[in-house]
Amino acid sequence: MEQIKRIDRKLIAKGSIIDYYQDTMQLPDGTTAQWDLIDHKGAAAVVPVLDDGRIVMVQQYRNALERNTLEVPAGGLKTRKEPTIEAAKRELREETGFTSDDLELLVSIKTTVAFCNEKIDIYVARNLKPGEQDLDEDEFVEYQAYEIDELIRRIYACEIQDSKTICAILAYKEKYINR
Repeated sequence: MEQIKRIDRKLIAKGSIIDYYQDTMQLPDGTTAQWDLIDHKGAAAVVPVLDDGRIVMVQQYRNALERNTLEVPAGGLKTRKEPTIEAAKRELREETGFTSDDLELLVSIKTTVAFCNEKIDIYVARNLKPGEQDLDEDEFVEYQAYEIDELIRRIYACEIQDSKTICAILAYKEKYINR
């Protein structure tokens, strides 16, 4: 396959979560095209597993969808160099109140490869210790524990559509339940 080469990158907008660039690309046939790029610092997510096997999920309003969603706890990195395991611990504590020192990397995903470089490392957390939520000022998050079979049913009923959550739940089931 012939190489495609970026010949220019222009910052169009700088946001609080993402930056939007327009790239001028030289294609293999010599022509150029404008491609969009959403630049993201990265994120971490966590599958919090209670001692009885239930998974703690969060429900929150998502502006892009104009509705509440059911998701695994997750959040963006504070800096590109922040270790994702630290971000996963932070988001677990902030969104659910639970803490854990028993986190294991489950899977890493790239969320939207056509136009975004966001990478999310997804961890499994066990030996959870309960505590108090510590939400950001603009966060309104409720949490509840679910059986894995209920979450799988909700995925295939198209009730859970968040990609990181689908990846997290299916990878967790394959690695730890379907052994």
